[in-house]
Amino acid sequence: MSPNGHDIALVLIGTFPMPARTRFARHTHQVHQLAWASSGTLTVAADARTWVLPTTRALWIPAGVPHEVVAASHSTMTSLYLSAPPPGAALGRWAEPQPVQVTRLLAELILFLDNPDLDADRRTHGETLLLDLLEPVPMTTLDTPLPTDPRAGAVARALLQEPATALSLDDWGHRVGASGRTLARLFLSETGMPFGRWRTLVRLNAALPALAAGEPLSRVSRTVGYETVSAFVAAFRRETGVTPGAYFRTRRPSDG
Repeated sequence: MSPNGHDIALVLIGTFPMPARTRFARHTHQVHQLAWASSGTLTVAADARTWVLPTTRALWIPAGVPHEVVAASHSTMTSLYLSAPPPGAALGRWAEPQPVQVTRLLAELILFLDNPDLDADRRTHGETLLLDLLEPVPMTTLDTPLPTDPRAGAVARALLQEPATALSLDDWGHRVGASGRTLARLFLSETGMPFGRWRTLVRLNAALPALAAGEPLSRVSRTVGYETVSAFVAAFRRETGVTPGAYFRTRRPSDG
């Protein structure tokens, strides 16, 4: 994927309108990338982890790391490409993907730098400030490894397609030709977690794009298979340590 941006002293900026269900298949860059949803929500998968990014978060992706980007709804991805961080820059030590906070100041600075007519001195000052503003932010990922056994794998793929499905393991067993006990053993041994927790993580992952977009909790929880909002919030807090609202909340110091 080649950015439709412009060459500048240190940073290349590209803007990518992404209609709903657009996917940039797994790929790599020879340079570092900061992927930001300047509008809408992005889902970025890299290093066997998945991040759902609202407009207040971006993901630093080091050079050479395979990743893919998906927009569940109409979004815009603004990407910053950096060949080499300046000596001493903290982000130069980020060897793995790292979520960063996008404050209002940082967002405005990115838009300021996305100007081919900016003079060299102002661009240099802007880039230096931008790199100083990149601050890591904790962001728990809800990773769901897939079982390799074809029977358990069929169950897993079906649940990824329809997370709200409430079939028991015995019910699934009748469909895929295995006992419920066998499926339970396979999920535990091949994903490292019991089936119930694996299904919970699938449901929470499915909810993240809608939560990031600000959809009502009642609708989101029902869509992914929870009968009550309280049950959904309890599961979310149990897995992430925070409520759904706090998961995406980012203080904007420049808001005053």
